[in-house]
Amino acid sequence: MFNKRMLLFVSCLVVASSLAACSNGGDGAKSSESGKDAVSTKDITKEPAEVVIYSNNGDPVESFDYRFGNSLRKKFPNWTIKYIQRAGAGTSLDELIASGTKFDIFFQSIGNFEAQAFPAGIQYDMTDLIKSQKLDLSRLDPTVVDAVKQASGGKMYGLPIFTNNFVTYYNKTLFDKFGVPYIKDGITWAEMVDTSKKLTRLDGNTQYFGFTHSPVHTLRLNPLSIPNADLTNDTPTINKDDRWKKYFQTVYLEPMRVPGYLDGMKKINKIPDINMFVKDQNVGMFGYLSSLIYVWEQEFKSINWDMASFPTIEKGVGSQSYPVYFGLTNMVRNKEASMEVLKYMLSDEFQTELARKGIMPVLNSDAVKKEIGKESTFKDKNWNAVYFNKFAPIPAKAGYDADLVNLYVTAGNNIALDKMDVNTALRTAEEEAVKKIQEYKSKNNK
Repeated sequence: MFNKRMLLFVSCLVVASSLAACSNGGDGAKSSESGKDAVSTKDITKEPAEVVIYSNNGDPVESFDYRFGNSLRKKFPNWTIKYIQRAGAGTSLDELIASGTKFDIFFQSIGNFEAQAFPAGIQYDMTDLIKSQKLDLSRLDPTVVDAVKQASGGKMYGLPIFTNNFVTYYNKTLFDKFGVPYIKDGITWAEMVDTSKKLTRLDGNTQYFGFTHSPVHTLRLNPLSIPNADLTNDTPTINKDDRWKKYFQTVYLEPMRVPGYLDGMKKINKIPDINMFVKDQNVGMFGYLSSLIYVWEQEFKSINWDMASFPTIEKGVGSQSYPVYFGLTNMVRNKEASMEVLKYMLSDEFQTELARKGIMPVLNSDAVKKEIGKESTFKDKNWNAVYFNKFAPIPAKAGYDADLVNLYVTAGNNIALDKMDVNTALRTAEEEAVKKIQEYKSKNNK
């Protein structure tokens, strides 16, 4: 009798083990019956794992480690957190895919994420994993979460981990040199243009420019929330939506037509750029992402600078948010570990670390936001500027959005340098944009 009972007991154990193995589908990540993602209850952080993260934005290893890698390795000491940087031959997205190099997580900024991941077909819908991990997305800034869904028909191909906002950096030395009062939070475009007039001048052999910006980023984050395309019929908006004329008039013509500015631009045949503000130091004000401080930390140490909120067209409304999404790829080898990494990156602990470094968190938490910049090299600067204005809404984006941005920026440059009038520039950009959309749809069988 004893032997029979033991035999029955062992048989049950074997059956139970077999059922458990079947239900895990072999990799502990997918149910063979439901097809839904499920997460094990065991503590997987105690077991060895490797999570490979890739971005083709060119971020150096040092920047990745400072922002993410060091904290992730400290949190998951048993895991190997590997970062692949796009740097030279063989490291582009297409090249990695062609060589069979697998990576678990892909990250890129809004617009670029869709433009890179979708055509390559590496996106992975994390909706079920988000539910099983009990990730509460209501804790996040709703504009950045909505933007993910808008671009993918309601699917969650990426999770926003941090974001950016536009601020106005200004060179205090130039303001002092020409006796101009420093700008303050709440500055309007009209006030900024007036200040630009006082700073734009030829002094000796040096041409000074009052204000400039990064055309690509300013257009992407335009405060009027103009979509680059009408997604109902996949047509460019550049020559259809009248707000574009207001945008180019405000952002390009008014600040770049103050006395002496156009003549100075024509001599260098370009819009004054980031290097002219940071390195040459002949630009008084520069509109750019708040992330510039930690990306060019060493360069900023050589400038006597501060920052104020970005000039407003509508009172209290700044630029759009510029989130960076991290998403599992369809090559992911360990869904549980990879999702555990993303879950931690959205924790109060990790988001607070980002904020203290001067990186804008995505949590909709005043307590976390108040930590902004406290451990930055530049903690004495006006960090209030980052959150002074509310975000403009983010319009829906398509996979071809980044291509349209480049064409629209070319239109802006032609307008700024007086190579085309506004109407001609917009019409030309529209014609090229129609071709780009057709190329994209043909390539992706849409």
